[in-house]
Amino acid sequence: MTKIASRSITTDIPAPSEDRRSKSPIVCYEVDHLPAYNAELYQQAKESLEKIDEVVVPPRDGGHFKVPAGHFFRIVSVEGPQVGDLNLWNANDINERFFSGKTRQLHASHLSTGDRLWSTMPYLRPMATITQDTLDWYGWDEDGAGVHDVIGTRCDPYTNHMLKNVDYNHCCHSNLTRALADAKGLSIDGAEPHVHDVMNVFMCTGFTRDTHQYFMKASPVRPGDFIEFFAEIDLLGALSTCPGGDCGSSHSDDNTPCYPLLVEIFKPEEGSLKGWSAAKRSGYAGGHQA
Repeated sequence: MTKIASRSITTDIPAPSEDRRSKSPIVCYEVDHLPAYNAELYQQAKESLEKIDEVVVPPRDGGHFKVPAGHFFRIVSVEGPQVGDLNLWNANDINERFFSGKTRQLHASHLSTGDRLWSTMPYLRPMATITQDTLDWYGWDEDGAGVHDVIGTRCDPYTNHMLKNVDYNHCCHSNLTRALADAKGLSIDGAEPHVHDVMNVFMCTGFTRDTHQYFMKASPVRPGDFIEFFAEIDLLGALSTCPGGDCGSSHSDDNTPCYPLLVEIFKPEEGSLKGWSAAKRSGYAGGHQA
């Protein structure tokens, strides 16, 4: 039997130092080489939009929709303050889906006009671009909260059961699972692994300054507000109307007032997107060779 020489464990731990805490922060990703947001291109295309479809997602439920590449879609508040959890997939291959973590790293913790929703590796390309946001006036409030976050995961029945010992089937995870199963003709068990971390549309969130815990507060969304996206590839979307309503009190129960959300799909006039082409998957050659 081979014996491994023991290593001495030092107790000479470096003393706390303000010098080590005072280092300047560095933004992790230099994004100068990302495709620039071409506001003029999208605005020109929006001057000739034709509404071709709409989906109403009932309160505490999920719905699905398809958006062809080169089309726009809007998520609209129609009756009362309501947040929604958004999942996106490549309509032709649901293995490619929205990557909230990479989107957060490339843009910010909360998204608005000009930001893009990126897909998972090995594809890693823009799935959708935000082209208008009627809540862009909100910015950051005195609690450090903003709107449309990509830091929360989605309310789910597993965490709810762990914390409350209650089974509740209208959490956003469950709503999205049912929506995807319906859209693709999958079983619930077949659909669930494809449900992923969301963009929390209209949700107002942040981290507490003292304990750094994720918090929510009442959304500023009102009927008539919307967020608009441009599909950079063929998209399958699922949207859950969160059981938390405006998320100003609680969620994962039937007590909070909840409202429907409307998804509208628009087709621009032929020839109005000159110079645009669908987003291409990552150019990495692959292999992961050392």
